Amino acid sequence: MKRPLFARMYARLRPTLDQAGAAEHRRRLLAGAAGRVIEVGAGDGGNFAHYPPEVTQVLAVEPEPFLRAQAHRQASTAPVPVEVVEGTADHLPAPDAAADVVVVSLVLCSVPDQQAALAEARRVLRPGGELRFYEHVAAEPGRLATVQRIADATLWPLFVGGCHTHRDTAAAITAAGFAIEDLDRFQFPPDRVTPAGPHILGRARLRG
Repeated sequence: MKRPLFARMYARLRPTLDQAGAAEHRRRLLAGAAGRVIEVGAGDGGNFAHYPPEVTQVLAVEPEPFLRAQAHRQASTAPVPVEVVEGTADHLPAPDAAADVVVVSLVLCSVPDQQAALAEARRVLRPGGELRFYEHVAAEPGRLATVQRIADATLWPLFVGGCHTHRDTAAAITAAGFAIEDLDRFQFPPDRVTPAGPHILGRARLRG
């Protein structure tokens, strides 16, 4: 999946967002993770530096060639073993029950089908495994939610790598068979309102 213009824009913007607070979100996202991890939509590898030593292996899946090349570079200095591979959220290159943790980080906004992606996360997780999520999501009903719906129906997905701002991702995670155990809702950046401002960060456990 080639989105070269967006990929380059994201790679330039991501360090600035990390300095503004996203790096702390990534650290919180991955704190306490252990064992085998599959990271879906790894982008340019912005999460890699934040994996704790209890993680034994990360399979980082990224479909966009430019971002995947950047992720390879980040993997070379990561504190844990990281293998970067080509793949998509709805066809992960891993066998059933291969992971203790699946990480989705700013990716469920842009997948064509959230339920297909979450079904793949279920498939590759071991029984009782964890889903760690950090996503921007639909605003509460009101003016911003209206702006999000208009943005999604017009030019936003075209210019922002297929991103959709008005997705109730927490509800989708629950509908996919996960039990959310921890959920934080916040605005980021905190000092201004944007269509992609409402965020969630948390973890869910595979039911059954």
